[in-house]
Amino acid sequence: MTYGYLADLALILLATKALSMLTGKLQMPQVVGALVAGLVMGPAVLNIIQPSDFLSQVAELGVIVIMFSAGMGTDLNELKQTGKAGLVIAMAGVLVPLAMGTGLMFIFNTGELPGNKFLQDLFLGVVLTATSVSITVETLKELGKLSTKVGNAILAAALIDDVLGLVCLTVVTSMAGADVNIVLVLVKILLFFLFAGVLGVVVSKALNWYETKVRNRDLRRYPILAFVLCLFMAWAAEEWFGVADIIGAFAAGLIVATTPKGAYTASKFTPLAYLLLTPVFFANLGIGVELPKMDAMILLFTIALVVVGIGSKLIGCGLGAKLCGFKGRQCVQVGCGMACRGEVALIVANKGMAMNIVNPIFFGPIIILVVCCAVFTPIMLKVAFKGENAYEGMEESKLAENFQLSEQVDEVTARLIEGEKRRQGK
Repeated sequence: MTYGYLADLALILLATKALSMLTGKLQMPQVVGALVAGLVMGPAVLNIIQPSDFLSQVAELGVIVIMFSAGMGTDLNELKQTGKAGLVIAMAGVLVPLAMGTGLMFIFNTGELPGNKFLQDLFLGVVLTATSVSITVETLKELGKLSTKVGNAILAAALIDDVLGLVCLTVVTSMAGADVNIVLVLVKILLFFLFAGVLGVVVSKALNWYETKVRNRDLRRYPILAFVLCLFMAWAAEEWFGVADIIGAFAAGLIVATTPKGAYTASKFTPLAYLLLTPVFFANLGIGVELPKMDAMILLFTIALVVVGIGSKLIGCGLGAKLCGFKGRQCVQVGCGMACRGEVALIVANKGMAMNIVNPIFFGPIIILVVCCAVFTPIMLKVAFKGENAYEGMEESKLAENFQLSEQVDEVTARLIEGEKRRQGK
């Protein structure tokens, strides 16, 4: 057994913290610093740390905890209210990138690969439909905007986007002759949401009963039980239903949020994420990047792909938000939040290469697209929310709770001051 992974973890934590502090001083989201730290230490720049299965597994656990925490911090009633908007935003955020990506590949595809050229063009559009919401979630938490109307809309749209992207991939691969049953895929997706709903009711009632029996005698059991639920649902989503594990983790977070000790449980995961899992997850995205050699044509395609990749989500999701009654600035915020791509885009591209409908020379530009989206999305969100006060965009119920709490604090403070004056008078 070797212990090099300990040195890798130490370097990752040190570098991500240092660069996060630097980006914070530059008025940029600290997530960008963690991403850049991984990029600098990985094969793309200094080549100090190599990608490994261990780092990938810890990073996967990190994104699961990020989405689990996001679920615990989400009000289920507010998420239901933004469900319709999320559906419209997700559909527009899939159709527009699908069309623009197909058009871009139509221009650059020289037809070197045998087979149906239209399917080859269409597959790039499928790659661009993917959204990676984990970076957006962490940035919104940092900005204090996760529980706003825009934050809830982005969460709802991202969940639906993952399902729609899976359907698009299934349709295109079945057209290309892969052994894929689209009806079975759709049935498994529906079964997952049914499974999550039933499990949510059972777990919520069980924990409510447990809370009445145990009370506060041993609160440590709640975070452990919650984490077990998170890991089980993430595993079940992938293994049983073919749905992304982060959707299972988010659903588990929503379930925990409805339990008596939901807020207490959520607070216990902050140190775990902050100290280890979140830095490793974001750094690993950069460590896994290997920049390819490119000629003039591929360089031009890369630039066009980044512009289309980000622009298509801005246009599509922003238009969807506009149709749902969001204001102009909120539409931009939603579009920025949905622009990020991640490992899903790379997985889809790998699938296309395995089926011989994506030319390997285009895989390098797709990697660069993922990196650029990961770095630019937090910056765009920071700019889009710049100038908003702490309460702007927050739901009315949340505002009422905050103002009520503020009034209670003021009342208590006034009483303390009055009591102190009386003591001094004596």
